[in-house]
Amino acid sequence: MRKLIEGTYVSSNPEGFGDETVSRIVKEALEPIKGKIKKLLLIPPDFTRLHSNSGLITSVIYSELSPETKVDVLPALGTHVPMSEEEWNIMYTGVPYSAMLVHDWRHGIVRLGEVPGEYVSELSGGIMDSPIPVELNERILDKSYDLILSVGQVVPHEVVGMANQSKNLFVGCGGAGMINSSHMLGAFCGIEDIMGRDKTAVRAVFDYAQDNFIADLPLQYILTVTDAPLGDIRTHGLFIGRDRYFFEEAVKLAQEKNVIKLDSPIETAVVLLDEQEFQSTWLGNKAVYRTRKAIADGGKLIVLAPGVKRFGEDKAVDELIRKYGYKGRQYVIDMINEKEDLRANLSAAAHLIHGSSDGRFSITYCIRHLSKEEIEQVGYDYMPLDDALKKYAFDSLKPGYNTLPSGEKIYYINNPALGLWMV
Repeated sequence: MRKLIEGTYVSSNPEGFGDETVSRIVKEALEPIKGKIKKLLLIPPDFTRLHSNSGLITSVIYSELSPETKVDVLPALGTHVPMSEEEWNIMYTGVPYSAMLVHDWRHGIVRLGEVPGEYVSELSGGIMDSPIPVELNERILDKSYDLILSVGQVVPHEVVGMANQSKNLFVGCGGAGMINSSHMLGAFCGIEDIMGRDKTAVRAVFDYAQDNFIADLPLQYILTVTDAPLGDIRTHGLFIGRDRYFFEEAVKLAQEKNVIKLDSPIETAVVLLDEQEFQSTWLGNKAVYRTRKAIADGGKLIVLAPGVKRFGEDKAVDELIRKYGYKGRQYVIDMINEKEDLRANLSAAAHLIHGSSDGRFSITYCIRHLSKEEIEQVGYDYMPLDDALKKYAFDSLKPGYNTLPSGEKIYYINNPALGLWMV
């Protein structure tokens, strides 16, 4: 197998690598395969990971290798909706929209085997004992590809602990069986115990699947560690290689750059969801996941959600969220036991658990595209977006603590997807 030059690249500059440096590192890594492979499958994240800088890396790879190499791009959608042409052009500058392959988590999936139930039981302390299907998009198994490059960001994550590496495949390009089971395993093990950690039960499932079912794939990873405290992407590290060592090094850097430790709990957190990036509560609830370890008992989470217009990323999940709502862990577990539709969609059930504070703090969605009745029906408080923007004018806020003209003290977060806040 022809492969990229492997290596770890960590910036000593607090502002990270500039785009020119990132491009140079990627171009140098590509040298051994340039003009020497016929067909490449690129697996980057979708638009919801805009700030991963995977867009730049994907564009560099495409421009360096095409047309001598046929480059197909399979965004790791997971359960998300496909990227629009507008989103594609923003994220993957210079890559034709026609290069995109669309992942469908319910179709075009190949089952490779399963993670044994005994191992799942061991990992979960007996909470789950069912085998977990190992499934992948059929394109990844196409032997005509000389190389598969998975590109993405290592960052705290609510299901697996730290995102990316093999998660990009088994969830981003996986099937319903793996997605449902892994999300439920994470929910049962406890979101607050998982986020920000490498060695979790869900990660162990992905490691098992990788070691036992895709060891022979011509696969390499390009991992990034980034942040964007003022909106502009800062790339602090690049990690190129398949060995788990590269992922572990990226985890260490992400724990340094993306985990924000506070001296005391937050009484009121105000979180902005980018209008282009977050169009559902399925995505926007990162505002809940990433702040829950920092918000005080009895505190408030205010979510400014100008772009949110639905609950789920597809019709079936949207209907389940509307039906059952974000009403607490025990309620969801009871409903799983009673209701077949929720039992058949465990990733949705896990999402409902993750999206509730279990009554520990209030969650208010400030929104314009969904009604007061719709928001309150799923268990959240409602505030009209225009009213919220008068009170919390994010253009005048800086990340961290702010004191409003009213005297109220708030903690402002301009992108919850890039961090984990904790006391």
